[in-house]
Amino acid sequence: MATTIKLVLDGRELSNGKHRIYLRIIKDRKKKNISLGLESKKDHFKNESFTKQHLNYQIENELLLQFKARAFKIIRELQLSQDDFTLENFEDEFRGVKNNNRLKVIEFFNEIIAEMIKSGRTANGEAYKDTRDSLVKFRGKDLCFQEITPIFLEKYEVFLRENGNQNGGIAFKMREIRAVFNKARKRKLIPKEPYPFEEYKISKLKSNPIKRALTIDEFKKIRDVDLTKYPHLQEAHHYFMFSIYTRGMNFQDMMLLKWENIQNERIYYTRSKTKGKFNLEIIEKVQEILDYYRAQNRPTQYVFPILLKDGMTPQQIANRKHKVLSRYNKKLKELAKIAGVDKKLSSYVARHSFATILKMSGTSVEKISEMMGHADVNITMSYLKEFDNEALDKENRKLLDL
Repeated sequence: MATTIKLVLDGRELSNGKHRIYLRIIKDRKKKNISLGLESKKDHFKNESFTKQHLNYQIENELLLQFKARAFKIIRELQLSQDDFTLENFEDEFRGVKNNNRLKVIEFFNEIIAEMIKSGRTANGEAYKDTRDSLVKFRGKDLCFQEITPIFLEKYEVFLRENGNQNGGIAFKMREIRAVFNKARKRKLIPKEPYPFEEYKISKLKSNPIKRALTIDEFKKIRDVDLTKYPHLQEAHHYFMFSIYTRGMNFQDMMLLKWENIQNERIYYTRSKTKGKFNLEIIEKVQEILDYYRAQNRPTQYVFPILLKDGMTPQQIANRKHKVLSRYNKKLKELAKIAGVDKKLSSYVARHSFATILKMSGTSVEKISEMMGHADVNITMSYLKEFDNEALDKENRKLLDL
């Protein structure tokens, strides 16, 4: 009986409203579904491909074609090499299990990076490249998964410290190595045991947060700064104030914000990092900034002149983001100096400042957490630690008045 391959949508809906995409192989009236690591809304997947409504549909459709071509190639090779084969034989070949004893970490890193870039997650891919390159410097290109032990991770941590990395940067790299390790386990490329991260705890790498948020007085200085003599800083000032006034919207989401997201005096958008949905009132200061950019009448769908044309590839978007963000942060430092604020201003300071200023103004942590779209109030608390320290210091100074 012929062996058939088909791309199918899982009938079970995930918590995010999407469904997993499977490669289904049917042989001798038996079937096996193999997860491809892709998801889609039910009405965004038809005839074994993503519709135009699916984000990055062209890129991910190309991935589907590659998966299917690979499946057919494996079937042909199995048919030529043996009289018969099982669905398990096919899955092992498809997942590359047959060489799992000496699976190379760097080769698998490269595979994951390629998948990220093809699916439009260019920034994630670049971050994984940094960790990959760091591992190559430490151990070389022939590192195998079985060599990653708790002792290996401890020695790698020492290597990173010797090269100027602090706890935050070390934890970031360790989390990426753990993520790659977990992907290899999930795809059954390596055995589930031994698992080095049971013993080596990334949570021990607690970073000392840098003071990022503005005080209320500093915020007012930035808000009211006179830029008459510095017109080249107007755009940076707009971006910074827009971010604060829109509950700390980050640069990525501002870059992708489209005019279609603005309806009925509200802003509707999905946060890139967490996929949380936001529905914001357009307050007066935000409206002034929007009116300024609408008057430019640029021939694109984007609100801000960060992406200058439609239809850019993920790599072009990533390159443009890097260029504009670097220029923006440089101008913010100049802006702070002119405003008389002795603080290293950056795009991320706006998000921290939004949370801290509201806390100083009496808003509850729970409400701030909800406004920022945090899944856990503890995340919000980490934003507000510096405020808590200042508040405690102020209370402590009352001893001097006794």
